[in-house]
Amino acid sequence: MKSNRQAMILELIAQQDIETQNQMMEALRQRGIKSTQATLSRDIKELRLVKELSPSGAYRYVAAARDELSDYDVRLRKIFRECVISYGIAQNLVVLRTLPGLANAAASALDNMSVPDLVGSIAGDDTVFLAMKDNESAELFCHAIEAMF
Repeated sequence: MKSNRQAMILELIAQQDIETQNQMMEALRQRGIKSTQATLSRDIKELRLVKELSPSGAYRYVAAARDELSDYDVRLRKIFRECVISYGIAQNLVVLRTLPGLANAAASALDNMSVPDLVGSIAGDDTVFLAMKDNESAELFCHAIEAMF
């Protein structure tokens, strides 16, 4: 229910200028989704919606620009740098060694970084296996790791 409502909110703000929460509640109601103001306010916060000036001169809700979310990426990279102590490459696999107990944190950070060509990760206690799309992707990712250190 929540994910459907939030998906509908994103669809609505992409299709029309919505200036207020009341307008958004009405637009949702017209599509068969009932919501309270408190729920809608939480959705706006979770979706990181912001208001911007529209061409008509009124304010409207929009999804936050990627730059505004960069703080999240910075925190994930910090976690990654503090967990990983070494790395190696074996064809399309990248093997990360972490401090004891931190492999899951490093893998979770990577999963949330939207790493290009990362197919999947498996974490143990102090080791993470990353499956990359191909050998070249693995090598490029190792260069990115080097830049993080």
